[in-house]
Amino acid sequence: MCSHLQRKLFEVDGIYHRLWIALQDDPELTAVVRSRQLHIYRNGKKVLVLAGKASPKIIREDRLYNLLPNNNI
Repeated sequence: MCSHLQRKLFEVDGIYHRLWIALQDDPELTAVVRSRQLHIYRNGKKVLVLAGKASPKIIREDRLYNLLPNNNI
């Protein structure tokens, strides 16, 4: 995972920190790091891809979408 994404996820003031908390609290969610990006799955189906410098890629509508900083992406 790239350092930009690490800061956005793990630091309390990071823009994706709320997503990180949701990942920990929801047993239906899993995450996999692939080529410096974080791929998020709900019940085995990919819903979101987060990258350090690029915009989030929404694969499937999910309630995680509401946790993105600008959810009109």
